[in-house]
Amino acid sequence: MQNHALTGGFANPPADAANAFRGIMEAMARPGTIRRIAGATPPAPLSAAAGTVLLTLCDSDTPVHLAGGADCDDMRSWLAFHTGAPLCGPQHCQFAVGTWEALLPLSDYPIGTPDYPDRSATLIVEVPALEANGATLRGPGIKDEARLSLPETAAFQHNAARFPLGLDFVFTCGDRVAALPRSSQVRESRDAAAQKELR
Repeated sequence: MQNHALTGGFANPPADAANAFRGIMEAMARPGTIRRIAGATPPAPLSAAAGTVLLTLCDSDTPVHLAGGADCDDMRSWLAFHTGAPLCGPQHCQFAVGTWEALLPLSDYPIGTPDYPDRSATLIVEVPALEANGATLRGPGIKDEARLSLPETAAFQHNAARFPLGLDFVFTCGDRVAALPRSSQVRESRDAAAQKELR
């Protein structure tokens, strides 16, 4: 195992993992809210936030799918050393990580069953920017509405229509994280809708 696989983990695992877990859960409970999380320094191309999510939520019982550029030797070794999480294809994963384009198509991932809706995947989506603007979010955990710069809207609308089945999403950029659970309703931003009407 190369030396870089041994580095980049939590300096103080109990405290770092607890702080990161709190930030991730707050993001899930309040969709569209952007939090800062830190503690991990994964190999390129993953962000600190994505690496921190993986170290916090994954262990030897959580199969992970590395998509696109995230599926590299450095990441495989790093994830194996720090979490022991087994790697798998999208059809059998509990977590997947990569860019939006690399993670598509969403139909490859488990969405749970009527008896076990929790047997679904959470996708950790690396995005170039994470801002409180763009698509409009409504639903549990949101007072009135929230805004979040999503990579698109149609896929998330289709996902929400499957509730209680469906995928959950965690968006990461640098040291920032936001979440979009399957229970959230997504609408296009007013600006995007107005532009479509003008075409």
